[in-house]
Parts: sequence; C-alpha cells; structure tokens
Amino acid sequence: MNSNHTLSVLVENKPGVLTRIAGMFARRGYNIHSLAVGPTDDERVSRLTVVVGTEAVQLEQIIKQLNKLVHVLKILELDPDDAVEREMQLVKVTADPATRSQIIEIAEVFRAKIVDVSHDALTIEAAGNPAKLEALAELLAPYGIREMVRSGTIALSRGTRSITDGSKLRMQRAV
Repeated sequence: MNSNHTLSVLVENKPGVLTRIAGMFARRGYNIHSLAVGPTDDERVSRLTVVVGTEAVQLEQIIKQLNKLVHVLKILELDPDDAVEREMQLVKVTADPATRSQIIEIAEVFRAKIVDVSHDALTIEAAGNPAKLEALAELLAPYGIREMVRSGTIALSRGTRSITDGSKLRMQRAV
C-alpha cells in the first residue's frame, strides 16, 4: 500500500545538488508529492524536505539511492507522530459584499490572514499542517476559488531529537 513518507535530507549547499536529487527520483520513476529546500543554521548545509508516496520497499531503495549521491550528508525519515509538519497556502477567493464577512469569519477560524483585498476578491494566507489547509480550501470552494498555491511541506522532529543526533556532519571535499 502506498503511503506518504517525509524525508529530511541534509545536503551540502552547492550548485546542482537539487538537480541531482530530482534527477535520481525521475530516473527511477518515483513521484515527489512535495519538495521544499532551504538553508539551515549552518550556511554550508541546506535541508530538503521531500514527501513521497510509495511503499516501504521503494522507500528503502530511495534512501539507499540518495545516500549514494556525493553531496548528501544525512537522511532521516520523519514519523508523522513525532514531527511537526507545516505548509503555507495562498487562496484568492471571490468575495462580493454579501459574502465577504462569511469568508473573513472562515479565515479567522483557521487563524489565517487576509493579505490582499480588492472589490471582488480576498487573498488569504494560511499556514499549518496539510490537513488543515485542505479543510480551509474545502470551506472556501463554494465561494469560488480563483487561484490557489501551496508551498511544499517543511518538517522537523519533535522535542530534542535532531537529524544530527549522534554524529557530526562531515563535509565532503569537492574533487
């Protein structure tokens, strides 16, 4: 059975690393549901958060293939129960004077912000776990979603656990 798995991957912050990783997924026919990349507290290291929908056997293969890539430093599969996952969503909704207050109330319930107002539309910014953002989109759909965009999932382990626990990251030298 396919299920979503979240991988936290620390990589050297060098040009072309993301291309190599995405290429590895494409060559092997693995679909990436979500991909977010950003810096860490160490300027030499970036964190990729990759969500893949696959079986456990395929996930093991993905991890093995990622570990073979030169600039990959460390990989951790995040257990959904032991991780904090967040996404950001922008939704532009049709909002005439009759429905505007209802849309604003929905946004308030979800602790979302109105970031743009025009005569006939509102743009709402929301952050949270993927299920929360899907629920918000469902409630806004009857009003008419004009445009919507979501960021990729970002995630960290809960508590004091860290991807670097028990080991120092060794930076590999370019040859």
